Amino acid sequence: MIPFFTDTLGLVVRFHLKPGHEHAFDKLTAKTVPHIQEHEPGTLLYMCHNVAGEPLQRVFYELYANRAAFEAHEAQPHVQHFLSARAAFVERFEVDELSPAAQAATLFKR
Repeated sequence: MIPFFTDTLGLVVRFHLKPGHEHAFDKLTAKTVPHIQEHEPGTLLYMCHNVAGEPLQRVFYELYANRAAFEAHEAQPHVQHFLSARAAFVERFEVDELSPAAQAATLFKR
């Protein structure tokens, strides 16, 4: 296993949006992500995905250097704003917490 990955914490978050609120949710996300990139060195990856064939779903993949980096992320004002504002657009959501599997960690350099 690559030592870099041993303490990482990953999340997969699936959002089920309220009909008619897709654009507003996407706008909120687009406004939040630059702040994450600028102010959170422990947030290694923050990807927002549309789901093919499911226009009311969004999936976030998040990777943090460690649990402390995740906790720092959650405490940021821009994240607190996102968490409170999303309630207007989200019907429900599920969160899966991920830890690295020793047999499957690598870093691709392209």
